[in-house]
Amino acid sequence: MEEVLVSDYNPEWVIDFEKEKELLVEQLKDIIVGIEHIGSTAVPGLAAKPTIDIMIGVNNLKDITEIHLERLDSYGYEFIDHPHFPERRFFRKGKWRAGTHHLHIYLHLAENWNTNLLFRDYLINHPDAAKEYGKLKRDLKEKFQHDRVGYTNAKAPFIQTILTRARQQLTEDHG
Repeated sequence: MEEVLVSDYNPEWVIDFEKEKELLVEQLKDIIVGIEHIGSTAVPGLAAKPTIDIMIGVNNLKDITEIHLERLDSYGYEFIDHPHFPERRFFRKGKWRAGTHHLHIYLHLAENWNTNLLFRDYLINHPDAAKEYGKLKRDLKEKFQHDRVGYTNAKAPFIQTILTRARQQLTEDHG
């Protein structure tokens, strides 16, 4: 079982993302269309697992070649095949079950890309929701201390609620 980690917000996370962004843009400059800091480490003040989540957008997942995989591997990004997520290419930097960075490559502006940004931006723009999410994560950490899957599944209803609110707000703002 994997221990669930939730740390207080660390402003160094943003600096860490910026450093990785430079490296990744250089290594993938021929296919990268967008790059974003996502996940809880991208939300100021939010408690998080201290793993930097990075999202890269490309025009076609087939554009990721062996050369790109080798470049990423040379900087410590290991490709992890998740056949149950065909819309994403996932890479981990750091040790198994203790990665320091997670790289998610999606089609730029496709549903997964937009959903990740919608969730992040809603939490940034609604500090009360971010605070509520932080409290939930701490409570769930106690309940699912050594059950990462249970912890992740228990967060899902809250995440869906936030996404519903965010989509409603988008509709109202652009309606």
